[in-house]
Amino acid sequence: MNASNEPFVKTAFVLGAGLGFRLRPLTENCPKPLLPVRGRPLITYALDHLRSVGIRRFIINTHHCACRYAEAFPDVQWRGFPLFFRYEPVLLDTGGGLKNIEDLLSSDERVLVYNGDILTDLPLERLIAAHRTQGKEITLALRSSGEPANVCLNERGEICDMRFLLGNPGIRRCLFSGIYLVETAFLRRMTPGEKVSLVPVLVDMLRRQPGSVGSVILDEGVWHDIGSLEAYEAVNSSESRG
Repeated sequence: MNASNEPFVKTAFVLGAGLGFRLRPLTENCPKPLLPVRGRPLITYALDHLRSVGIRRFIINTHHCACRYAEAFPDVQWRGFPLFFRYEPVLLDTGGGLKNIEDLLSSDERVLVYNGDILTDLPLERLIAAHRTQGKEITLALRSSGEPANVCLNERGEICDMRFLLGNPGIRRCLFSGIYLVETAFLRRMTPGEKVSLVPVLVDMLRRQPGSVGSVILDEGVWHDIGSLEAYEAVNSSESRG
């Protein structure tokens, strides 16, 4: 909290618009983030995780079976905090989806972005602290193990490449957790209505200004990508409880 008792970041954007092809038939009539995990929708774990670090409002983009979100959250709130849904008639991908909520961020300096298909308890406080310290437009939460390990770090611990698109493997490779903190000024880098992944935007930043993308390695806690039927079954098993 700052001197005015306002959290450093108060809004989160949870990505909920994906098609979930790899989880079919479970996702034929249900968005992946709404699949039940241990008796409740997967996305509610993300909402609680974000709420624990001061998030006060949530924005969720939707596309596939969008009406199911209204059924899951009839009061348009979670534990007393408002939910805002932004429907995408055409999928805009991770970067385009972020640009598409720009009007909902008019009172925000920054937003915490969180993939809606992960289950994790990473220490988000450390991500927030790293973002404040590094002073970059965007700070990615990384893991030092797991696949795909396609975020390359140089000898200074800075991101120097992603998905090997710059031909700069660095000296260490990490996994991108799907969570990042970004200044709303970053959104100027994208065009309204454009379908674009976040990755090429970041790679262009790195090409133009090496070291411009911030990061922090968070190996504490658990992190699950619920991207396959096997992964979904695993997190619902007794072995994954805790």
